Amino acid sequence: MIKKKNVSLVFNLFLLTHLFVWTLIPFFSNKNLPLDVIEALAWGSNLEWGFEKHPPLSAFFSEVFYQIFGNQDWAYYLLSQIFIVLSFVIIFKLAKEFLKNEVYALISVFLLEGIYFYNFTTPEFNVNVCQIPFWTLTVYYCWQSFKDDKIQNWVLFGLFAALGVLSKYLFVYLLIGLKLFFIYYLNKHKKFNFKYFIPIIVFLLVLTPHLIWLIDNDYKTITYGLKRTSLEGSSFFGHLIYSLKFSIKQIGITLPFFALLTLILKNFKFKFKFNQRDEKLVYLASVTIAPILLMLLTSLIFGANIRTMWMTPFYLFFGLFFIYIFKSNINLDFLKRFIWCFLFIFILSPVSYLYVSISKDNKRTDYPGKEIAELVQSRWDKNFTNKIAIVVGDEWLGGNLSYHLKSRPRWFNNLNSKLKDLDLNGGVIYTGNADVLKSICPGKFGQIKLQGICMIGTR
Repeated sequence: MIKKKNVSLVFNLFLLTHLFVWTLIPFFSNKNLPLDVIEALAWGSNLEWGFEKHPPLSAFFSEVFYQIFGNQDWAYYLLSQIFIVLSFVIIFKLAKEFLKNEVYALISVFLLEGIYFYNFTTPEFNVNVCQIPFWTLTVYYCWQSFKDDKIQNWVLFGLFAALGVLSKYLFVYLLIGLKLFFIYYLNKHKKFNFKYFIPIIVFLLVLTPHLIWLIDNDYKTITYGLKRTSLEGSSFFGHLIYSLKFSIKQIGITLPFFALLTLILKNFKFKFKFNQRDEKLVYLASVTIAPILLMLLTSLIFGANIRTMWMTPFYLFFGLFFIYIFKSNINLDFLKRFIWCFLFIFILSPVSYLYVSISKDNKRTDYPGKEIAELVQSRWDKNFTNKIAIVVGDEWLGGNLSYHLKSRPRWFNNLNSKLKDLDLNGGVIYTGNADVLKSICPGKFGQIKLQGICMIGTR
């Protein structure tokens, strides 16, 4: 069904189709951008080296796209798919090197369509999606560094590892997995290479501004992350419950993946012995199985409630890992049925997304953000002569105004500690609970449903 000479053509067609489908479907079916995208855009309007919830990279990329495309919703769906497609390219490239077979490499990428992290949830560009290309690039250049020992590969390894951490701190689980491989590699080869310091130096240099920001801001990003895990007050019983929930969810997430995998195998009788001398196998286990097990141990030992979406990048090399293990048991005569089932999932995912988006009208993506911004802008233009420079409110209400208003005002959660540093000659809008704002608004007050708008400008 797929000839070796056509593999690159098929792969490129898959990439383009994935890119266009998952850009256009949410663009036409959603009235408003998802919460995490609006949140990243709110942060991006007022870029710093970190924010209360996350490191800065997702906000940085969102702002870059805003500067290019403005408030065009399709651009942020496209941004997310660029990150996904780039990751598929890196995985395919490493798979060809590990498997020495382009058809097998193609299958290893196609298998990822069986994991909904790489299709259904991708329209929402957030810190989880932002990690994905840096996860694959870190894995790729770490392997190239050990293999070829070239300085540029060691530099790129350190760079992409740092960018991954600047996307989300959970990236350290991959780095711990790579550390385990490093220990294995040193123990096997019994020699030390001073080039090992290159990625460490690059990593620390890139992270330094964020580390300084963390210290200056009382480590609030780390504090927020710890609160999200429900560590406080977790009992021994809670440890067991959280770890069990985590395990069940991972099984559920990977069921379609394994169903696809079995379609390409000769039989189900397979004996596997972990060969410690096989560096490729150890490496793949270090970047796939080890980070997942570490997350499970975190849940079990510390009682952390691991949220499902946090696992988004952890399965990126699942396809390559299992194809590498089962490569002697693959029967390409079954390729046709595998492709048909792959296409079923490939089509089902966007159709399901479209159905959910259209049939339900109480989602964040149904919020009339653009219409509200137009009403606010109209009221502002009738009452004030200056531009709207600042929006104050939570990431959702304030972030939507910042994104949709034509002056692209800077977003702030509050101005308590920033008043002395801001030029308030520009107009300011506060948004939030209507009852609260109405009683304290020193300017022009308005209300749209339950959302209050307090406008302070020059008449």
